[in-house]
Amino acid sequence: MGDSTATRARLLTAATEEFATHGIAGARVDRIAAAAASNKSLIYSYFGNKDTLFDIAFDTRVDTDIAEIPFTPDDLPGYAEKLYDMYLGDPMLVRLLTWARLERTPVGPLFDRRPDHDDVKFAMIADAQRAGLLVDDVDAADIWAMLIAMAGTWAQAAIIHTADRSEPEADHNRRRAALAVTVRRAFCRYE
Repeated sequence: MGDSTATRARLLTAATEEFATHGIAGARVDRIAAAAASNKSLIYSYFGNKDTLFDIAFDTRVDTDIAEIPFTPDDLPGYAEKLYDMYLGDPMLVRLLTWARLERTPVGPLFDRRPDHDDVKFAMIADAQRAGLLVDDVDAADIWAMLIAMAGTWAQAAIIHTADRSEPEADHNRRRAALAVTVRRAFCRYE
C-alpha cells in the first residue's frame, strides 16, 4: 500500500511539473513516467487518462496553495497581498492556471468541473456585506473575481509586467501597498 501511494505521489509531482512546462497538449506521458521513475501504464491505472491527470494535478496544486492562505473577508486587502506573494512564490501555479484556461476551460468558470468550488468564499463575502464590512452594491461572486484578478496583476500571465523574486523588495512592497489600497477603496467599508 505504501509503495503504491509513494508511486502515485511521484507521478503526480512529475505530472504537475510536466503540465506546467508544456501544457496539456504538449505534455508527454513518457516524460512523466521517466521523471517519476515509474511505468507509463501506472499513470493510466492510477489516473485514467492525461486529461484526468491534468485535472488532478491542477486541483491538487490550487487546493494546496489556497489552503495555505485563510480567506479573510474582514481583511480583503491583506488577503490580496498574500495572494500576490503566493503568485510570486509559485510561478508553477500560475502556469498551470494559464494552461487550464487555454486548454481546458477557455470560457466560463475555471472550476466548472467543481461547480461549488468557490461557494464558501461567496457566502463569506455575502456575510461580510450584510455585516456592513464590504460594499453591498457588487455581487459577492464579482468581488471574488475582481479580488483574484487584482492580486494577479503582476503574476506570470500579466499583460504589463510580470513580477519576479529577483526584483528589489522595495518593488514588491510598493505593489503590495498599491494592491491593498486599491482593494480597500473598491470593496471595503472599514478602515
